[in-house]
Amino acid sequence: MNDYKIKSRIWIEVGDNVLVGEGRIRLLKEIEAKGSLSKAAKAIGMSYKKAWTLIDAVNKSAKEAVVITSIGGEKGGGSILTPYGKNLIVAFESINAKCWSFLDEEFKEIKGI
Repeated sequence: MNDYKIKSRIWIEVGDNVLVGEGRIRLLKEIEAKGSLSKAAKAIGMSYKKAWTLIDAVNKSAKEAVVITSIGGEKGGGSILTPYGKNLIVAFESINAKCWSFLDEEFKEIKGI
């Protein structure tokens, strides 16, 4: 018996710009865990430049700052998720889970596959 699955990817846009999708959410979660954009990028195998570009795009597209970064100094810099950023992760993950659940149920109703 074949074990069919239906797959989908969602993202949230603002105008013509992507606000968040699975990759950006993963980066945001790593920033929250590591407290550093460079450490977060390294943890997911992404260049610092790409990570910075993505976070800059998210911050510019969102209605509020999602990540606040501080430049290095004696103790080095850091990055933190704002409360808005944390809420954005929760909202995206909730929508994503509901989407997958809906697709799974719809797929079960298709006959003859």
